[in-house]
Amino acid sequence: MTFDTTKATSYLSEYKSKDGLDIKTLIDSSNFGGLTYNDFLILPGLIDFPSTAVSLETKLTKKITLKSPFLSSPMDTVTEENMAIHMALLGGIGIIHHNCTAEEQAEMVKKVKKYENGFINDPVVVGPDYTVGEVKKMKSVLGFTSFPVTENGKVGGKLLGMITARDVQFHEDDSSKVEEIMTKDLITGKVGIDLTEGNLLLRKSKKGKLPIIDNEGNLVSLISLTDLQKNLSYPLASKSFDSKQLLCGAAIGTMEADKERLSKLVEAGLDVVVIDSSNGSSTFQINMLKWIKSTYPDLQVIAGNVVTREQAALLIESGADALRIGMGSGSICITQEVMACGRPQGTAVYAVTEFANKFGVPCIADGGIGNIGHISKALALGASCVMMGGLLAGTSETPGEYFYRDGQRLKTYRGMGSVDAMQQTKSNANASTSRYFSESDKVFVAQGVSGSVMDKGSITKFIPYLYNGLQHSLQDIGIKSLTELRTKVNGGDVRFEFRTASAQLEGGVHGLLSYEKKLHN
Repeated sequence: MTFDTTKATSYLSEYKSKDGLDIKTLIDSSNFGGLTYNDFLILPGLIDFPSTAVSLETKLTKKITLKSPFLSSPMDTVTEENMAIHMALLGGIGIIHHNCTAEEQAEMVKKVKKYENGFINDPVVVGPDYTVGEVKKMKSVLGFTSFPVTENGKVGGKLLGMITARDVQFHEDDSSKVEEIMTKDLITGKVGIDLTEGNLLLRKSKKGKLPIIDNEGNLVSLISLTDLQKNLSYPLASKSFDSKQLLCGAAIGTMEADKERLSKLVEAGLDVVVIDSSNGSSTFQINMLKWIKSTYPDLQVIAGNVVTREQAALLIESGADALRIGMGSGSICITQEVMACGRPQGTAVYAVTEFANKFGVPCIADGGIGNIGHISKALALGASCVMMGGLLAGTSETPGEYFYRDGQRLKTYRGMGSVDAMQQTKSNANASTSRYFSESDKVFVAQGVSGSVMDKGSITKFIPYLYNGLQHSLQDIGIKSLTELRTKVNGGDVRFEFRTASAQLEGGVHGLLSYEKKLHN
């Protein structure tokens, strides 16, 4: 018997169903109970576009959109200002931990917000009587030597000139006054100019700084060439709509002292706050959430953690702008083992997002992300973003120093529920104990462990690897954007299949005497 191969696709109509399972059937018919990411695969689709055409733009909260669906976790061995800066530059956002004093955390937020500015509204200014020696000392503290010079040495004073690195570099007399050597021939912008016009004027001027003045010649703000160069190097950078500063998030607890902490963070320029708790469905979090929304109505609030629809409903009703999903699925978390409480992450993500998305509340899959495939699956299950701790641990942007053991270059990585984190006494209200409702306990019950991870290099290479890998993953599925992914998953066009233990073994590296797993160059 011969067949007309040109009509192969038409024979598909003879089959009663498509290959694989739709998302609801996958979840409902699982013989394994709750699903983790390794328990299933996404079936491939038609590729008729390059991977670079895949858009990863997504919602972080109701009002904040990111170019990349990546968050760094608020853990004291993962996210401080350095990580937060680079996560924002690379299209995601960092959530700064709160296992420190409120002042220390607020200072970290300030450093992120000041790292890359559109208009620098509070530039460091000097007066004409400053000496060259004083300017050189300022460089050693601040790291730069270009300052506007005004009559009163303050923003708002009449602009007289600029003192630059070139002016002081080879000037040997440190007692000379700034007014004697400053650059007076300035190109300035008038107040009201937008950032695009300002950058164009700055580029044409070939100067390092563009002072913005009012009609009386008083200094109002500043635009920096280094910031313009950063804009070119990091086109996906996450920035606030109005100030064009990098987006920054931070975590707080649910105690009364956290209200004062939040006021300091908001004053520092915070864009989004995470109410950090292992179990988000508590009266403590609900009361805190309601207080934040009434006190700071423009501040976006991510609530959680949750793993059930019932938990999600309580926080959505209380005003959450996004939800954080996960309980006991992190690589350093032992909550499920010790507390017998939690939920497999795949099932948790589907259950919560299927409910929350009906109310327009984005969800963040937090925990259990070990590779690019896990990210793809979390997003396919309904998450808008993923939060990563262990996957980013060991990168050069994480807090802490490297150390060597058995010839390996390592960094410390610990869970916020570990005894080490709980015993930290840098703040009067310890973040780890409050996160696990343990602040009054005489004996700490650990819900996390402390360990070490290998050096992964810089996230300036690692995040682009994740980004490009996710684009290729969606290309294989036949999807051009995260919006399309959600639509086609819900419509049953994107199909799934269970993986047995043997299938998981087959899908990994096997049959080799030895190998090197190099993920990127």
